[in-house]
Amino acid sequence: MTNWSIVGTISGTSADGIDLAEIVTDGRTVARFGAAETAGYRPLTKQRVLAAAGKKGTHRETWPGIAKEVTADHGAAISAFLKKHDLKPDAVVFHGQTVWHDPKSGETVQLGDPQALANELNLPVVGDVRLADMAAGGEGAPLVPVYHQALAKTLLGEAREPLCFLNIGGVSNLTFIDGDDLLAFDIGPGNALPDDWVRRHGAGDYDAGGEISARGKVNEERLTEALKHPFLSEPGPKSLDRYSFSGDFAEGLNLEDGAATLLTFTAEAIAKAEALLPRMPRLWLVCGGGRLNPVLMRALADRLTGTVQSADEFKIDGDALEAQAMAFLGARLMAGLPTTFPETTGVSAPTSGGRLYKPGT
Repeated sequence: MTNWSIVGTISGTSADGIDLAEIVTDGRTVARFGAAETAGYRPLTKQRVLAAAGKKGTHRETWPGIAKEVTADHGAAISAFLKKHDLKPDAVVFHGQTVWHDPKSGETVQLGDPQALANELNLPVVGDVRLADMAAGGEGAPLVPVYHQALAKTLLGEAREPLCFLNIGGVSNLTFIDGDDLLAFDIGPGNALPDDWVRRHGAGDYDAGGEISARGKVNEERLTEALKHPFLSEPGPKSLDRYSFSGDFAEGLNLEDGAATLLTFTAEAIAKAEALLPRMPRLWLVCGGGRLNPVLMRALADRLTGTVQSADEFKIDGDALEAQAMAFLGARLMAGLPTTFPETTGVSAPTSGGRLYKPGT
């Protein structure tokens, strides 16, 4: 089996940067974990991305211009990354920037031009990683579970199963692993609602370390009402757009109380997801920015049955994981292996996602 050096890239729904990571893999196991880092978007690109996402699929005339900016920022970030680490990968995976995700209408939009990027880098680029899944009846998300499964088998062993990978980015999602059984779905909001709240109140870009929410008091009445949202009780597979949930239920509260209520909503939504699993996990491995918020981590530990730990404690790079996963999906495409499954996205059959763009074509 061929091992390829592949660089994966992704920018999450919060548009807080472009994650880049190299792995060497055959699409089944990881032979080596390479360099990883995060590059920032230019401020105007980030601003335009967030504005476009906030318009919930409307004002599409702005998308082509934003796609060019997203592609340019990725091109600069990838070129600098390859030069810094002296890499000559076999391919680059370009997820693009999600600005709209509506699985009920069979539509997902990731802005960016994989062909232009391939031409600029003079390297093969894998793009359109969600489209084949959507075309075959899937939700198009989450994409990472097959990589979570590879990590679990490689680094953790079956003695810790059943376990869950819990990713907390703009939205939260989980992957449940128990032997060969794999189940995945989007849970609900992750960091998006508290981040938007803090930003709207001019108190920073996000609630660093949960310090603002730690000073607040949860409004239990509003929280209870918000937790009645029907999505939280629906079985998976299911997926979300970043703006599927609103934090409007916190309006009128002061900065600290609003932040506390929104953070607790995230934790309670994750706790409700535990009831949708076939067995209670022994271990919750937390990835994404949420793992860096000690207030949120304590809230999860208080509510979940299994042990809650940062993925970093198991030598899993919680910052690089999703970029590594994109690289892994690219290798699976190149090996002709499926990337999504009925149990992870609801796709009609195991499906190999992505399209390979060669430079100069």
